[in-house]
Amino acid sequence: MQITSKISGTGSYIPTIIKDNSEFLQNTFYDDRKTQLPQGNDEIIQKFLEITGIESRRYAKEDMCNSDMGTIAALRALEDAGIDGESIDQIIVAHNFGDVSVQNQQSNILPSISARIKHNLNIQNPSCVAYDIIFGCPGWIQGILQADAYIKSGMAKNCLVIGTETLSRVTDPHDRDSMIYSDGAGACVVSKKETDDDSGILAYAAESYTFKEAYYLRYGTSYGPDADELLLNIKMDGRKIYEFALNHVPLAMKAALDESGCAISDVKKVLIHQANEKMDDAIIKRFFKLYGIRKVPENMVPMSIDELGNSSVATIPTLWDLIRREKYKGHTIEQGDVLLFASVGSGMNINAFVYKV
Repeated sequence: MQITSKISGTGSYIPTIIKDNSEFLQNTFYDDRKTQLPQGNDEIIQKFLEITGIESRRYAKEDMCNSDMGTIAALRALEDAGIDGESIDQIIVAHNFGDVSVQNQQSNILPSISARIKHNLNIQNPSCVAYDIIFGCPGWIQGILQADAYIKSGMAKNCLVIGTETLSRVTDPHDRDSMIYSDGAGACVVSKKETDDDSGILAYAAESYTFKEAYYLRYGTSYGPDADELLLNIKMDGRKIYEFALNHVPLAMKAALDESGCAISDVKKVLIHQANEKMDDAIIKRFFKLYGIRKVPENMVPMSIDELGNSSVATIPTLWDLIRREKYKGHTIEQGDVLLFASVGSGMNINAFVYKV
């Protein structure tokens, strides 16, 4: 028998407000020099769709924040796992901007989002330690890796790992990149299991590139010429991120898979951060080429970005939960399947892990 970390339950919260691409037709877009883009919005939106694959995205209702969505996802994960909140040893919450209200874009992280969620869950056990991770879009995966370390070191039996974000509230309406971002929350319970098979979290890879790459994603002022200079929004260097991801993410994925002892032919699904359809497609193709495979197997890579957008830390746990519940585009996961999870995001951070159901 050996100790392994198994995902015993999942949950998610998908906001109810649907914002289609057509709703950006009234925006006025500028470049980083505050010069209005010469193309019409219909052309801008069509090109955006061709690159990102995003047709719509989800926004949280005005009365909801990160901690609210994270709480709902967490409750669903606990219910799915059949575990009482008082049995949780660690609550690890990945986010990037804290609770941001519609009326005030200031990030609110006092107390931490994890503390707020523990409070909302009515967990009284002081030995249940709650803390946040600020790790860009790979934050939820990093939380999984930390939960795995706690479990295998004997410091925890059950960890609640949550990814929650309201990116819609930190975007610049004058920046066409604002159309990428969305809101959502996903959660899972990672539990200690004794098993005589090779299931659970098998291997991982994690890297941080900060020498030249640290500010590819950052806070910056609006592109609008009359915008408040003190109000900061999320900004990115899209081309640099694309090239960075294409050069580094496939190698991290391969490192994790090789360390696991599984063959590429064993992998049933790749759950990659839903950042940009064109970029994700290029990453997956390059990953398979590392094994001499030029055609990615069909139904290998589920994609939710077309209708849910990029919700940062929430994209993977949300997609994972939908598939586990057999609620997403015919994708299913069965006992014994080998899954590869991977993400890339601000920092610049990369991580991946191999999991056998």
